[in-house]
Amino acid sequence: MSSILRYPSDIAFTESVKAIQSQKGSRRAYANMEQGSGWKTEISDELQAFIEAQISVFLATANTDGQPYIQHRGGPPGFLKVLDKQTIGFVDYKGNRQFISSGNLSDNPKFHLFLIDYVNRQRVKIWGRARIVEGDDDLIERLMPANYKAKAEQVILLDVAAWDANCPQHIPQRFEAADVAKLLSERDRKIEALETEVKILRMAASG
Repeated sequence: MSSILRYPSDIAFTESVKAIQSQKGSRRAYANMEQGSGWKTEISDELQAFIEAQISVFLATANTDGQPYIQHRGGPPGFLKVLDKQTIGFVDYKGNRQFISSGNLSDNPKFHLFLIDYVNRQRVKIWGRARIVEGDDDLIERLMPANYKAKAEQVILLDVAAWDANCPQHIPQRFEAADVAKLLSERDRKIEALETEVKILRMAASG
């Protein structure tokens, strides 16, 4: 694929992809999309809110042989931070020290970031180029979540080239354990308050 993109979606829609779309009957619809609003190239306020609310994302890279690799990245809300309309940053924590993503990015800076919100059944796909920044304590401090017990290895900056949001079809609805526990606790407090109210009413009725 040429490095010059006619449309932002060309980052994913190669000539081979477009040929298959033509065979399967979806090319016309996507051609209309390309000539219309198309995929976005800047991070909107809505997308920023979605990104910074995530606690679990997947980062895809590929080595020089084209072998893909997907690695999970997680942390408290805000661990993934939007720095400007084109840039996302996060602290890369010390882990198993295999450095597969780092090695891939040193050979091939292209990345894909996949974000999925199971509660609201939303998903966003982001393409671009990544940069690894080492030894920048100020940047680490800016991106490190407050009071989060993890050791910083380096910072990864993601320069966004294009992004797209998918429909909710086939996304199962799942809930975080902490959110469920909070809802159950609120339910239990309401039940306790109602039981107390019923007890008082019964006592009043009995004189």
